[in-house]
Amino acid sequence: MAFPKLGNLAPAFSLMNQDGEKVSLKEFKGKKNIVVYFYPKASTQGCTVQACGIRDNQKAFAKLDTVVLGISPDPVKRLKNFIEKQSLNFDLLSDEGHVIADKYGTWGPKKFMGKEYDGILRTSFIIGKDGRLKHIMDKVKTKTHHIDVMVWIKANL
Repeated sequence: MAFPKLGNLAPAFSLMNQDGEKVSLKEFKGKKNIVVYFYPKASTQGCTVQACGIRDNQKAFAKLDTVVLGISPDPVKRLKNFIEKQSLNFDLLSDEGHVIADKYGTWGPKKFMGKEYDGILRTSFIIGKDGRLKHIMDKVKTKTHHIDVMVWIKANL
């Protein structure tokens, strides 16, 4: 599956967050830059490191007029547990059928310990206030993700 094209409008979505409330991409158009990051599974080591980096830098993201949304195939209940356990301060969205992951080209073949399976390919998308896709990060390092994203936003938006 291919990523959406840079410069095009980001693929629209409406998904349930950890509280069972619908969050739509269109809510932020004209108001905020958006970082949409796809991650494989709540409460796993790499995903926790990545989420906590974002949590700890929410004020810096706010200064950049940027909202962060995490998307995974986890059910809402698992997202709620992850939010509470890690004191996360941003929305996580449930894409159980990986429909949105498919739209963004982030669902595909993976390998782990010699096993092949389909799953989320850890990827981040930076969307401008105009709703257009500005940047794709497909080589995400969980420990520095928040820094890498902020550096790009500061330099380009």
